[in-house]
Amino acid sequence: MLKTKLFVFILLINTIAAFSQATIKGQITDANNLPLEGASVILKAKTNLFTLTNSNGTFEIKKVPHDTYTLTISHLGYKTIIEDLIISENLTKNYVLKPDLLNLHTVVVTGNFTPKPQIKTSTSISTLNTNALKQVVPQGTANLLQNIPGTFADASAGEVFTRVYTRGISAAAEDDLGWYYVSLQEDGLPVSLVQHSYYGSDLFHRADITTQKVEALRGGNASITAMNAPGGIYNFISKKHSQTLSGEIQAQTGIQGDGNPIYRTDAFITSCFGDNWFFTAGGHYRHNEGARNTDFTFSKGGQFKFSLLKENSRGYFKLYGKYLNDKTNRYNGVAATNWNDPTPAFGFDFNTTTLMMPEFQANIPDGRNLNTTNSFDPSQGAHAKDLAVGFDFQQNLGNNWSVKNNIKFSFKEANWQTSISNAFVSISDPTVYYLVSNGNPFPVGQLVFKDTKTGNELATINNGGIFAGTGSQYISGSLPNDAVMGTSTWYKDNDANEIMQQLNFRKEFTTHDLNFGLASGFSDTSVFTQGSFAFSTYENNPRMLQVTLENPEDPVIALSDEYGVSNYGGLFFTNSRADISQIAVFANDHWQISKTLLLDLGLRFESIKHKGSNDMFEPYTSTGGLDGDETTAYDNNILQPTGERNTFNFTYNYLSYSGGLNYKLNEDAALFGRFSKGHKAPELNYYFNNFSNVPVNAEGEIQDITQIELGLKTSLKDFSFTTTLFWSELKNIGSTNFEFDSDNGSIFYTPIQNNTSRTIGLEWESVYSPINILAFRFNGVLQNPKASKWTVYDAAGTVDTSDDSTTNYSGNQLAFNPKLMFNLSAEFNKNKFSSFIKWQYMGKREGNVANAFQLDPYSTFNAGIGYKISKNLSANLLASNVFNSEGLANFFGANTFGANANGATQEYIDANPDASFVVVPILPRATMLQLNYVF
Repeated sequence: MLKTKLFVFILLINTIAAFSQATIKGQITDANNLPLEGASVILKAKTNLFTLTNSNGTFEIKKVPHDTYTLTISHLGYKTIIEDLIISENLTKNYVLKPDLLNLHTVVVTGNFTPKPQIKTSTSISTLNTNALKQVVPQGTANLLQNIPGTFADASAGEVFTRVYTRGISAAAEDDLGWYYVSLQEDGLPVSLVQHSYYGSDLFHRADITTQKVEALRGGNASITAMNAPGGIYNFISKKHSQTLSGEIQAQTGIQGDGNPIYRTDAFITSCFGDNWFFTAGGHYRHNEGARNTDFTFSKGGQFKFSLLKENSRGYFKLYGKYLNDKTNRYNGVAATNWNDPTPAFGFDFNTTTLMMPEFQANIPDGRNLNTTNSFDPSQGAHAKDLAVGFDFQQNLGNNWSVKNNIKFSFKEANWQTSISNAFVSISDPTVYYLVSNGNPFPVGQLVFKDTKTGNELATINNGGIFAGTGSQYISGSLPNDAVMGTSTWYKDNDANEIMQQLNFRKEFTTHDLNFGLASGFSDTSVFTQGSFAFSTYENNPRMLQVTLENPEDPVIALSDEYGVSNYGGLFFTNSRADISQIAVFANDHWQISKTLLLDLGLRFESIKHKGSNDMFEPYTSTGGLDGDETTAYDNNILQPTGERNTFNFTYNYLSYSGGLNYKLNEDAALFGRFSKGHKAPELNYYFNNFSNVPVNAEGEIQDITQIELGLKTSLKDFSFTTTLFWSELKNIGSTNFEFDSDNGSIFYTPIQNNTSRTIGLEWESVYSPINILAFRFNGVLQNPKASKWTVYDAAGTVDTSDDSTTNYSGNQLAFNPKLMFNLSAEFNKNKFSSFIKWQYMGKREGNVANAFQLDPYSTFNAGIGYKISKNLSANLLASNVFNSEGLANFFGANTFGANANGATQEYIDANPDASFVVVPILPRATMLQLNYVF
């Protein structure tokens, strides 16, 4: 009897429990009654239940205990629905989401320790959702960010070696550290901890179909929420998991520039398995012949990303990772004449010309160990590898306490095999002969130039007249444009092993939301750089030149090897290593003073330590060079370590703070204001570049950034806009120039000048949708960037300091910052058809701080059409720079070896009105056909 009663009791309890559970299901649609896939449905009570809508817009949550819940339905680009539900039986609920034109009601996590709807924050933040991402031809991270208001993004070099900055906080990001002040992030953590020349975060980032959205924070509280990046945060957030098996496959093909093809495949898949276990996986592979003409494949490779997540009643645990293995390159400048209206020179073309060395396979002695060689092939470009594994968790601890920690381990490698500089060097210029071996010996007499691939002789020259003032004379044949290209083989090996994490504790009170924690990062990095002079023709599609000195009755002297490489390892040498630690503690409080007023206050103390060393070096000068053969001059001057090292060990401590107010006008409008004081510690280029072969005798300056902003956010039925008035000042800008001493062949950086810039401006972002099927978007910035205190060091073209001087340009316009830039677009979506057209305008910019050369304004137009073939299959045709605009994005100064933009003063231009100079054109037209299959 006892067993029977016990059995009946257990059966009764289970029956009651079964009948105490319900199923809630329904469909989510938009205003056009079209299903919304990927909408988030959350039931929140003692435990949280979660699902996503499928391709039909339907959702279903089973085994829901009878209770009172808060139902939250959200989807990027639509206003969130929050509703209280008493669930005591099965429910079917259908919802229509209203458009949120600027995503102001969408929760953002970037720049906020506590996720909040954008309209409730006191920050200037923008979001690119999935639809916006699908309107961009995939040409790199910076190219995508051109769509964000107030962001200057220069993608003229291609996918890497790009520049991104906002609000005039730009001075140290104008050359080869283009992300100097901003943080490029993936899911809340930086892509890379360190930067130095030709080593930036964009090397290790590729946007693809695994990205759900991009959140962009301009300035403001980036000072207290990012690691050493007070200029802003660009956070690429990955797609979330789903309760059901779903995903997307995208196949793309297209042409760029002069008919160069590109092929690309993206894929993403997610599903649930087991008890609240989820996974996501995806990535891409591409083969790209490049936007300009080269004789090799410009980019190839891809990445794979995954996540494995376990949800429990208190939160989640997630393991994630990424493997990137990708080769790409970067474009140099193109020669132009006419300072007032730049036009291509020497038969070049702004849309197709690429003055880069062609493909060849050489073996150049490694200066670190002269018994070994480094393979060098310009077609390899920048080969980046990144293996990253991370663990992220969030748990409710009870009593309104919670903890979140995200930690990532990454192992990075970057190998550069490309050309640096592509200057015009006349055959009558002594520089070209001096660079053979830094004058050891200086070749005088009859020089023979042969095409390395065919062996055909192009020209024989007698250069004996250069010392008599009559220049070089042709004996036979000729070289294109009577010149060779002043270029170097640019070989770099970079490695970095990194650990980074962000730990955050949260305590919620009645009117306060307190967050505090620890952020840290550690990097063990090294860099080796070696440069050799290389002979090539100065023309479209340059050819490598094998050069010999063939004076009658004298032995033939090889000035280059069989591939055209000369002065092995004699132009550049860097062999450095560093350990970096970044530790920050922070605290932030959101104080709800009243129903309409929210105060946001934050502090961040950061300590950054740089410890490392640079190898001292000297040329290898044994008779006959490395091979002991006096008839081979190209290996006579290899730079090698002396065995001594110049060490550095500096710690930078600073306190940053930021405070903001958000005043709620109504549910769809708010005013905000913010004051921020941030700092920027030096990057590793400070030690690696400025102290080449000399002791590191001083720590770098900490730059100070002060920003004030006042803004308005409004989301109406058919019109939404945000506008922000800002003032920013950047102090202690360490400015230096890259110089070449033609007298002794040395390459050096000028002494650092500490300068100040100031920018005042107005950013805006707006959408007007008069009817559901049509929307107009307009965003941009109007600003006045000034070099309020600025001096430039003039080395007079020599290492000798006796003739040096400084020039004061205080009060001039800040270089490379437009006064006006904007995006204006129209979008049409009805039933199965969609289309858009976008006008991007870049205003006039000063090409240097002397304000002697201006980069003219330019416009580009992008367009696209799409058609939904079936429930699962759709097609899109995209085009960027539809009219092949020849806009100029950058300026490198006079067209001479070792020149820089600041050398082109008004006095220089007046004295050389017909001289050529180097500009960097924007990328030419590209078209892409996409096929998307969603399941």
